[in-house]
Amino acid sequence: MKPNGPVETGFSPYKMKNIKNTAKFTLNLPSPAKRYYCHGWQSWSLTTWQDINQQIYPPKPKILHPLQTDPCYVNEICPHGSWIGAVEMKNGKFFLLGALGLDAHVFLEENTLVGKYENEAGDWLVAEGSKEDVFAAYVTALQETEFFEKTRFLRAKTPKIWCSWYSFYTHISKQNLSEILHDLGDLPFDVFQVDDGWQRNIGDWIPNDKFSTGMDAFAAQIRRTGRTPGIWLAPFIVTPSSTLFRQHPDWLLRDEKQNLVSAGFNWDESLYALDTTIPAALEWLSALMQKVRAWGYDYVKLDFLYAGALPGDRQMSMTREQAYRQGLETMRNALGDAYLLTCGAPILPSLGLCDGIRIGPDVASHWDSHRDDVLLSNFAIPGTRNAIRTTVNRLWLKPLIHTDPDVAYFASARNTLTDEQAQMLQDLALVCDYKATSDNPSWLHAEECEILETFLNAKSKSLAEVDFSDAMEIPNPNWGEKMLGHLLGWLGSIPIVMKFFRWLDEKNIQAKLDD
Repeated sequence: MKPNGPVETGFSPYKMKNIKNTAKFTLNLPSPAKRYYCHGWQSWSLTTWQDINQQIYPPKPKILHPLQTDPCYVNEICPHGSWIGAVEMKNGKFFLLGALGLDAHVFLEENTLVGKYENEAGDWLVAEGSKEDVFAAYVTALQETEFFEKTRFLRAKTPKIWCSWYSFYTHISKQNLSEILHDLGDLPFDVFQVDDGWQRNIGDWIPNDKFSTGMDAFAAQIRRTGRTPGIWLAPFIVTPSSTLFRQHPDWLLRDEKQNLVSAGFNWDESLYALDTTIPAALEWLSALMQKVRAWGYDYVKLDFLYAGALPGDRQMSMTREQAYRQGLETMRNALGDAYLLTCGAPILPSLGLCDGIRIGPDVASHWDSHRDDVLLSNFAIPGTRNAIRTTVNRLWLKPLIHTDPDVAYFASARNTLTDEQAQMLQDLALVCDYKATSDNPSWLHAEECEILETFLNAKSKSLAEVDFSDAMEIPNPNWGEKMLGHLLGWLGSIPIVMKFFRWLDEKNIQAKLDD
């Protein structure tokens, strides 16, 4: 490879160095690397230490690429990652190359780390030393960037959250959530979060018939228990069945041929993205956040945010991550001092504009899945092992932002996790210092309820105190599994097949609720 940007060789005389205003930077390594740090683009994207001799295949099915990984780089063969790349050498030394701006990617090409900005030049940090030292240097460098110039939303304390999702999924109503509020009793939760299922549609953020008295009335009911009302929204995505889609197709992100840009598939529908450079769309986002605050919700989780940064032909000339950040900043300003948690969110572009960020995939009531992990090579699909792996590999973010590992389980009756696996999730929450659960109190035995209360009152743990090694391995499929995986991946990209699997999931959820 003949580099067309600055090249560093003979790196050993210094521990770190800032490289200014360079579109491409190349760092020649002194010898072949042992492992590469592959950093995923958004919350759910795989983040792992990849053995140099191991190939990590693009996740399947293809229909999910926009909502699980960066579609611009999904088919890259060489080890690569968003904004940051690091290598572990055979002698135990680490080298790190990290972007200090948006829209950047780092590749390992043979014995060379290559960092590239997509559209324009930017700054880089190069660091050498122990793993702890190089990531700490990157954190310090990021703290001095424009991400944190205006304001810092990192608060001293993280809230303790009860979230409706993993007990009820979309099957929530004012009635069943009112029962939960009563059954929580004096358990020390700070926030009661209403998750997906309250809204009329994805794009139509008004209460459905299950919350006929209004979201403001339910917020008041939560507050009477001494807790902060929390709510879930996904404001950057729109489904074709929504009124917003029909009334404002001109607000949607399009490609160069003016076709709608896919944001994936969920809720039995194709997903599309808002163009956050359109003034009217920004005004709508601001008004929506103001409405949520007026309802009384002081803890807001914004999900599926990756859609704001998908590649497309935007109305205003702006890079995709700048456009995302503009949309997020608009909502942040409208939310005022509410606690803002981002999820499904591009990591670097979110810094400085939110209090917390999910740093791994969704957990699940199972540890892993042969279909998802081995056949489909999909490590962004919900699963406890997937969630722990990526979260642990992003813990270097803790000095910058509250790191959300998702919920922990305590009710043994409705999941297949072993005691050790459930304990690992609880320990991860203590390492992140971000405590949440969705367990229905009526599902807990007396001993489990005591464990939950102890957990909520427990002090944080250090990473050195917990062994997460059982969650770190990346499965390596054999030839037959690869072939079967390609077939399943092809089938999974057919919408009717996705609808069938969602129907099965819904039946299983309803069976648990009826039990």
